[in-house]
Amino acid sequence: MKVPNTAVVYIAILTIAALVSVGFAVASRDLPTAEELSLFAVFVVLAVFAEVYATWIPTYNWEISSSIAIYLAALFILGGHLAVILVFLASLLSEFFLRSPDDDSPLSSRIFPISFNVSQLVLTVTISGLLLQIFDRHTLTLVRAMDFALAVAVFLLYLLLNLTFVTGIVSITERRPFFSSLWQSTRQFFMQYMVLCVSALLLTALYSISAWHVFLALFPLILVHVSFRGYVKLQTEARKTFERISDLLDARDHYTAVHSLEVAELAVKIGWEMGLGQKEIEQIEIAARVHDIGKVAIPDSILLKPGKLSEDEWKKMREHPVISAELISGLEIYAPVADAVRHEHEKWNGTGYPSGLKGKEIPLLARIIAAADIYNALTTDRPYRKAFSRDDTIRMIRDMTEVELDPTVAAALLRVIDRLPETRPSMASDPQLSEV
Repeated sequence: MKVPNTAVVYIAILTIAALVSVGFAVASRDLPTAEELSLFAVFVVLAVFAEVYATWIPTYNWEISSSIAIYLAALFILGGHLAVILVFLASLLSEFFLRSPDDDSPLSSRIFPISFNVSQLVLTVTISGLLLQIFDRHTLTLVRAMDFALAVAVFLLYLLLNLTFVTGIVSITERRPFFSSLWQSTRQFFMQYMVLCVSALLLTALYSISAWHVFLALFPLILVHVSFRGYVKLQTEARKTFERISDLLDARDHYTAVHSLEVAELAVKIGWEMGLGQKEIEQIEIAARVHDIGKVAIPDSILLKPGKLSEDEWKKMREHPVISAELISGLEIYAPVADAVRHEHEKWNGTGYPSGLKGKEIPLLARIIAAADIYNALTTDRPYRKAFSRDDTIRMIRDMTEVELDPTVAAALLRVIDRLPETRPSMASDPQLSEV
């Protein structure tokens, strides 16, 4: 994938600044003592291990790693200059472990991520260390209350810088709103970061007793890392399982499988257009991806029928959103979106199914998915008609506003459509449009 020019400039600036920082740290640091060198080596190994086995958060497109605790502890114990060198070495080593040299992907697809990941960590630690320098503290011993206050301030600065750098590249490459993304990611992961901060403080406090006591804090740190990684992995595997079930529809009803993927992509764009937060966007994507999974219970004679359905057949077909909701409601990751899936076929005027909800009685996520669903259905060839042109689709969506669609959601959809490339040839309208 081509890296946007703005992203190239952004990464280049970070890289140059990071190299200057590392060069200054090497030139300014005296030779470390044997004890500092031993602890440096231990921290490098632990940081590489933590980075290699970091927890990937798919929705946010970044990782959370317990290396944060290691880097903060190195900053407090070894001082800013040695911490910068440690971060540079550990992050660079971990990137080489993570990215195989035998990879056939373009060189730029490896160089840019490596440069960004290493540079943003180096700069985060460099700037955080400057806060210690302002207070004329090269290291922290955590003896006085002021020491703890300063350590927390350094942590908060580290957190803000880390999230700002990562949110910046995500905003540039994926065109997400910067400030709302930054706020949502901070709110979402603040507790995990706080636990890592406490771990760093514990490492620092134990070092004041002796270097060997540092190892006592490594066990709870590893436990936190493993437990959080296991929790995210369990949720991710559960989600992938249901998405695989949805994909199994491909062998039976190719339209449904492709439809779910496209509806999810469009629904997410509508959510961003409406200014929703990261959590709501994640829920939209999760719900839309499996919103038609209940069709596995619909007989082939109905699901694959080339003509229009009879009333009895429609009655059976209308059961699928309820079945979808019941299938997913038992899992924690899907529980918050089960109602959105159940009510995705409700209409703004109350004539939809299964419950006849109207207006804002319909969950917002359901209204968004419904709009994406309708757009995709109108612009896709169906067994009983050809796809409609963009102009016809826009006209019909406007006609559906305040009848089937939430006017606010419909307006956001139309703005998204206006930015979409024209991909379909113009076709004559079918005056006998069936239910979608």
